[in-house]
Amino acid sequence: MKHIYSIAKGVALGSAGIAMMSILGGCESNKKEEQHQNKFLVIEQQADGKYIVVEEMPTDGPSRAIIREIDANGNKTERFMNEAEMKALAEQEFQKVQDGTSETMSSNEGSAGMGLAGTILAVAAGSLLGNMIGNALMNNKNFASKSSAVNKSAYSRPASGGASGSSSAKKSYFGGSSSSSTSTKSYGS
Repeated sequence: MKHIYSIAKGVALGSAGIAMMSILGGCESNKKEEQHQNKFLVIEQQADGKYIVVEEMPTDGPSRAIIREIDANGNKTERFMNEAEMKALAEQEFQKVQDGTSETMSSNEGSAGMGLAGTILAVAAGSLLGNMIGNALMNNKNFASKSSAVNKSAYSRPASGGASGSSSAKKSYFGGSSSSSTSTKSYGS
């Protein structure tokens, strides 16, 4: 009887492990799909002339953006940018990346924001220029850092509110939290 219990326990643990790996694998593949799907962006010009993304949403339609800029009189204006315009700017900035002159590749982390073309490339490279280019850029440490710094939208921040590492409590998959202290529990012994 002990042998059957031992086998059943192993099967249950193995099944639970496989189920958890499937769940985690599904989450990872969804995250990769999110990075390269079409996007609707709201990009806002800052007082220093740099741009940041203030809203980002996935869209089934073509990528597009609303650009909020400050005119010569200091008034905020909005204009629409379609996918073709966004792609043209992203391609120009990607050419600068290849030439080594793009601000998206610099290690300077002074102020948040970049030029409009750099901001668009940083946030939507995969959806505008293709997955291979998007992945290649995101594998560069400086580009990934700039990409994160320029995107202030709630869509790009983790669900925990962005306070990474500030607390020892961890959010579990099912919504509860667990602290970093260890406790031993024994079930069915």
